[in-house]
Amino acid sequence: MSSSTTDKIKGLANEAVGNVKQGIGKATDNDKLQAEGKAQELKGEAQKTVGDVKDGASNLADKVKSKI
Repeated sequence: MSSSTTDKIKGLANEAVGNVKQGIGKATDNDKLQAEGKAQELKGEAQKTVGDVKDGASNLADKVKSKI
């Protein structure tokens, strides 16, 4: 599995867990858990972005190689 795919999978997992934490925090009136969930969701979004950037760089490198 490529590192970009791994980043995307980890990102999706962190987003999902973050959303669950936010929901539980909201349901139980736990501000700390809501904040942790939001932070984890943002971490997941960042990981997915890293994966997308890696894919883009890889695709660009392949295009450049094919023209040489």
